[in-house]
Amino acid sequence: MITLLVGTNRPNSRARRVATLYASLLHTLGAETQFLDLADLPTDVLENALYHNTGKHEAFNQLAARLDASDKIVFLIPEYNCSFPGVLKLFIDALPYHGGLRGKKAALVGLGTGSQGGALALGHLTDVLMYLNSAVLPQRVRLPFIDKELTADNQLATPLLAQLLREQAAALLAF
Repeated sequence: MITLLVGTNRPNSRARRVATLYASLLHTLGAETQFLDLADLPTDVLENALYHNTGKHEAFNQLAARLDASDKIVFLIPEYNCSFPGVLKLFIDALPYHGGLRGKKAALVGLGTGSQGGALALGHLTDVLMYLNSAVLPQRVRLPFIDKELTADNQLATPLLAQLLREQAAALLAF
């Protein structure tokens, strides 16, 4: 099972739209997928799922269980203020320490409205994942100018970017 983790809690995000596209690529390759959209994150996680409350928040535990059910994760990460969204860091911090992401294999897709396509966000998240003993696929895909690149039917306007996603999806299956 491959989990597509939408790395923002913004409703109807472009990251979710790209996750849907990515899921279709994985299905074409015969992979089973599930979504973990941080838009579904309970609003009280900050107060009720961290530190001494780890493992006690049932709604959060249901989201975390999706990670436990998968060995590979595709992170779809918009760049917020030159890094990845704080809500993703909150989600990671609320996972049980030495669990959650340990031993998982990860593919990273960055989305940015500028020319770098989330490069800084991908670098920061890679550092966090490596610290947590996750293996990060070297082929990180950056999607620049995502507000112009993503079409109304959730496709990518530039064939090269679509090809990079296909190649990454194939590499993730072999990883």
